[in-house]
Amino acid sequence: MGFLGFHHVQLAMPPGREAEAVRFYGEVLGFDQVPKPPNIAARGGCWFRSGRVELHLGVEEPFTPARKAHPALLLEDLGVVERRLAAAGVEPVLDEQLEGHRRVYVSDPFGNRLELLEATASRP
Repeated sequence: MGFLGFHHVQLAMPPGREAEAVRFYGEVLGFDQVPKPPNIAARGGCWFRSGRVELHLGVEEPFTPARKAHPALLLEDLGVVERRLAAAGVEPVLDEQLEGHRRVYVSDPFGNRLELLEATASRP
């Protein structure tokens, strides 16, 4: 048995705030929105994809943001995303750097923590 990778990562969001999710994940981070299958679209939330990375936002009520647990998204160019975040008024939080990566943390509009990493060296 061997794991091949992640199919997707899911984060929670409050009900009725899909437009904010589309603005942040689509316009700011640059993900493409993916239509949810019709049989689960009525549940709310939204799905996004960029390359082989797929991120789902599912509605949860009551909602509690993930402030410690987080997806770590590996980027080609963190500078591009940092400029888009700044233009949107989103302040990244610097942290200790990991060997081979430049990284920042950012919260989505709902308070979920995201780690954004740029590969600056090869990783085993």
